[in-house]
Formats: sequence, C-alpha cells, structure tokens
Amino acid sequence: MTQYLLAIDQGTSSSRAVVFDSTAAVVASAQQEFPQEYPQPGWVEHDPEEIWGSVLSVTKKALQESGASLDQIAAIGITNQRETTLVWHRDTGECVHRAIVWQDRRTAPYCRKLKDKGAEETVIAKTGLRLDPYFSATKLAWILDEVPNARQMATDGKLAFGTVDAFLLWRLTGGLVHATDATNASRTMLFNIHTQDWDDELLELFDIPESMLPQVKDSAAEYGLTDASVLGAAIPVCGVAGDQQAALIGQAGFETGMTKSTYGTGCFVIANTGETALQSRNKLLTTVAYRLNGKVTYGIEGSIFVAGSAIQWLRDQIKIIDSAEVSAAIAEASGIVENVHVVPAFAGLGAPYWDPDARGAILGLSRDSGISEIVTATLQAVAYQTKDLINAMADDGIQPSIIRVDGGMVANDWFLQFLSDILNLTVERPKNVESTVLGAAYLAGLTSGIFASTEALQNLWRRDALFEPDMKDTQRDRLYKGWLDAVARVKT
Repeated sequence: MTQYLLAIDQGTSSSRAVVFDSTAAVVASAQQEFPQEYPQPGWVEHDPEEIWGSVLSVTKKALQESGASLDQIAAIGITNQRETTLVWHRDTGECVHRAIVWQDRRTAPYCRKLKDKGAEETVIAKTGLRLDPYFSATKLAWILDEVPNARQMATDGKLAFGTVDAFLLWRLTGGLVHATDATNASRTMLFNIHTQDWDDELLELFDIPESMLPQVKDSAAEYGLTDASVLGAAIPVCGVAGDQQAALIGQAGFETGMTKSTYGTGCFVIANTGETALQSRNKLLTTVAYRLNGKVTYGIEGSIFVAGSAIQWLRDQIKIIDSAEVSAAIAEASGIVENVHVVPAFAGLGAPYWDPDARGAILGLSRDSGISEIVTATLQAVAYQTKDLINAMADDGIQPSIIRVDGGMVANDWFLQFLSDILNLTVERPKNVESTVLGAAYLAGLTSGIFASTEALQNLWRRDALFEPDMKDTQRDRLYKGWLDAVARVKT
C-alpha cells in the first residue's frame, strides 16, 4: 500500500497542509490566510479558534485533494509559528485569551524591569535567549496577571500553556496529549537548553506554575494519535518543530556550519553549530536546532521581525502595490536605490540590535522619490537586515560560504541577486522553497520509517537556482553604510 505523509504548517498569517509521498514529492496542498488583530500599537493577537479552524480546513482539503485514503497516511508532522502563546482550560480546551503573537511588544516594560534587576545574564546562560518580549515567558506571565482569575486557576492545575504546536496537538488528540518538542520549548525562555528541562529558577523568575507546562519530546517522536472524530481516523503524530528549525531540517542542514535563511513574515537565519551551544558576543540567539534520538543539535540564530510582512504592508496598508509578486518587476525596472532607505521596524528591531521601542521609517525621500523607490528600498532593507545577521555570525566565528534560502520572498530573483551581492556570498534556492512544511514531513517520516536517516534526507535536497555575487566592494560598502546610518536614526 502506498504511504503518504501529512504536514501541517501553522504560520503567522496563514495555515497550510501538504500531503507528501514517500519521495517527499508534493501530492496535494491547501493554504488559508487568517486575520491578525492589533488591539493597541505594538500588540499582535490571533483568535485561537481561527487558528484551529484554518488548520482543520486546510488539512481536510489537502487530504481530500490527495486522493489518499486515511489509512494510507503513515504519520503527521507539525511545524508552527514559534513563541506565540496560548493558555487554555484543561477541561474544555477553550483559551482564556486570544493568542499573543511572537511579534507582540506589550511586555517590553516588564522585560526592562527584569533587566534592571540583573536577570538577563541568568536568562541568557540558561536559555540562549535575550530578555525580550519576543519570547513566550513574559506573554504567559501577562495572561496570568491580566485575565481575571487566571493565576488562581493555573495554580489549581486547571490551565495549560502551550505554543501553537502544543495547542494543535491538544486539539488533534482530543485533549489526550499535552506535549511540545525541544525546539519550541527552547523559545519559551523557560527551558534550560543545556539540561533539556523546564528550569525551576526561570519558572520562579516569571512566576509560572510548572503544572501548566507541556511534556518536552524529541523533534522526531511518537506524540500520540489523532482523535478519530477530528480527521476521521486515528493517525499518529510523529514530528514537531518550530518553523525556523523545521526549515533548517527541510534544507537538509544536518552538518555543522550549514546555514539557512527563511523569508516569510520575518527573516530568520540559523547556522548549525553541532553539539556546541555557542554563546554569541553579538546578541544572536543560541537555540535548539533539533533533537533526534535524545541527542541535541544546537544552532545560532538571528531573528528579523519584519521581512515578507513589509511587502504585505506595501500592499495592504499603504496600498502602493496590488500584489507581492509585482515588487520584483518594479525593482528590476528601478534598479538599486541608494538614496532612499526603508527601515521596517514595525515591531521594534530584532538581532543584533534588540531595540523593542524602535519604530519604522522611510528616510532620504526627495521630490523625485516615488512608488518604485519605496518598493525597491523595502526589498533592499530585508537584504541589509540579513547582512546585519551574517556580519554578527562572522564575528562569532561562523562564516558560511553558501546560504540556502526559502520562504515566499525567494521566488523573487531580483531580491536574491541583490542579497547575494550585498552579502558577498553564494545563495542557493531549493526546488521546494517551502522548506518549513517539508521539514515537518521529514520529521514525521523519520519516526514512521518512511525515511531511513538524516543522510537519506540530504540526498533528497535539490537545487533550483544559484546566485553569485557580482557587485564591486566599493558599491557594497557604500550601500551598507547608508543602511547603518538609517538604522541609527530609528534606534531608541
């Protein structure tokens, strides 16, 4: 009997489900956008029921379009927007508050108070993360403090916490499984990445009852069976990873030094550092890249909060383009823009700046500036932000010669050529640019036996296009200096 893998990719702006065959080829897929909520400046929320509804909808649609019977689905893999925080009633599964999204900055004052008390050194040493609103711990503390009676219910063991993966697992299994994987746990700011356990000192720091927390498993593991009432059959869930780690896996980044950069809502660069939990001197993050067969592989990561969402902003907020796709043609016609800079710090600046109070700006406008300059400068900004991260990694001793890229933005050849030019590095685009959902399928396939090993996964990777740098050093240096000057103007 032919076997298939179902991968669920629950992202920041949409949910996707893909059915893969045993060679990792796409058989069927479905995707659905869902709304973002912005109740106050700097706040970003999702309706948990819209998350769940969109996942259920795309999953059923992809399964139907695949033509596969449910007993042919060998396993399910899940990948998810990381750090986004949900709290739900254990008896009903209903959330006590809307999901607080990773981009949300409401806990910046709380983070500053903890920094002033000298807590950041402990947080970095144990978790590899900065003390920043980006991560789950302060969002969870906010929910417990601000939702009436939430803290008491949590203390009484009546509430469960989870990132999106854990919430989906709970719903898929009818409330029987409360678990997460090591990659997602490593983004909560409550998990000690060296001992691979929830950390008592951190739980005390953020005042989080341990009873709320999910069990932490390997990224490729048996998580449990879906409730037959959800999808029509009991299907094993066999793989879970946060979206950026899943993309590294989908890019077959299993060797130390391999580096990938994903361009979705944000941009995230991860380099595989093997068994070494490298502590950055440049405010990059140390994270769990994946955990397989109980063995941890670490990564060093730079996080940019706004990448593809800057193009969405051009389309949806200021309405100067009709679709993201036209940005490539506009940039091609315009050519490189030197005098205009867009700094898309809509949710503060991530690595290596970590300035939660910075805000976006368009700088250098003159009378002849127009739509093409702003659009092109926005694309360039994503490349400049990537250079910020690569420079920081180089200073930490990681100097990749090739970067593998994925995500929606990498369909834009002009952007990838500019990226290669500004980084002065070779850029590789894979045949399947949706590496995140592919990584989830790989994990499910490893557990279920569809794929024999990580070496077998490396052999499945295929290149679509290669971009080589072709820019003079003088121009590269001049362009990047202009970007650094622009960033200096928005920093607080």
